[in-house]
Amino acid sequence: MPKVSSNYTPPLLFRNGHFATIYSGIVRSVNGVVQNRERIVLSDGDFLDLDWSRAQGPSKKLVVLLHGLEGDAQRPYITGSAKILNQNGYDACSVNYRGCSGEPNKMYRSYHSGATEDLIEVLDHICSTRQYSEIYLKGFSLGGNLLLKYLGEGNNVPKELKGAVAVSVPCNLHDSCKQLLSPKNILYAIRFKGNLLDKLKQKQQMFPDKISDADIKQIKTLKDFDDIYTSKAHGFKDALDYYKKSSSLQFLPNIKVPSLIINAKDDSFLGPECYPFKETDHNPDLFLETPEYGGHVGFWGKNNITYTEKRALSFFDSL
Repeated sequence: MPKVSSNYTPPLLFRNGHFATIYSGIVRSVNGVVQNRERIVLSDGDFLDLDWSRAQGPSKKLVVLLHGLEGDAQRPYITGSAKILNQNGYDACSVNYRGCSGEPNKMYRSYHSGATEDLIEVLDHICSTRQYSEIYLKGFSLGGNLLLKYLGEGNNVPKELKGAVAVSVPCNLHDSCKQLLSPKNILYAIRFKGNLLDKLKQKQQMFPDKISDADIKQIKTLKDFDDIYTSKAHGFKDALDYYKKSSSLQFLPNIKVPSLIINAKDDSFLGPECYPFKETDHNPDLFLETPEYGGHVGFWGKNNITYTEKRALSFFDSL
């Protein structure tokens, strides 16, 4: 499907990608979402926490929400999405990845950009315990890459799954990593690395035979973290092998569910290879929208409802 035109025109301040990104991530708050937590046990004995919020009346429609790197189900981009969906007749299931719900997960492994096996278990659980006739996916950043990989890698997608929206997606993980290691993103990289190291030190206490102080001291960049922990804990050779195998870009041609990707042109986390123009041109089920502005998950909107929250709702309603 050819590129989708965008009518996103934010106020002047939000035409600065960094301002939009920081406002969305640090300043914005969302109230009025009531979440109820459900813990599910995974096939390997670990657990995931799902935070459910409901439409006002009984609903047969559900959106599964997937957060980004070091996020959780209480981030404003998740609760904001849940709020508008609940107000318009959709239930929302906000997934906390392993170790992201406020409690360390049980295994040495955790989550990563390509861990679709956990998404498969979430969807299997929902389909076996609930009676939704329509299920949709919406993911942000890492979560967007995760859902696109899931849809295109040959899984047995449930018949109830009708569509997906992916926002600010690093479709090529190596390209995105190079951007995050560049000077323009140093403050974001420092923050991500700090959060990841805090969790890794928790893992060290739980599994002292698997990671040493010397290993942790070697981690100077996000790529170092992926070389030393992410790749080794999840069965990859190294960071580059992880990026190659987990990037959604290679799976986009195989997607058969209507899917909308929204990547802003001023997203400092995304390099040229994160904008899949060729892939969307050759797949009628893929839609790519590239607004001039938006930063990384930073799409402003009036009345504290972001552009992508309204856009996702209209996309789901159209299917």
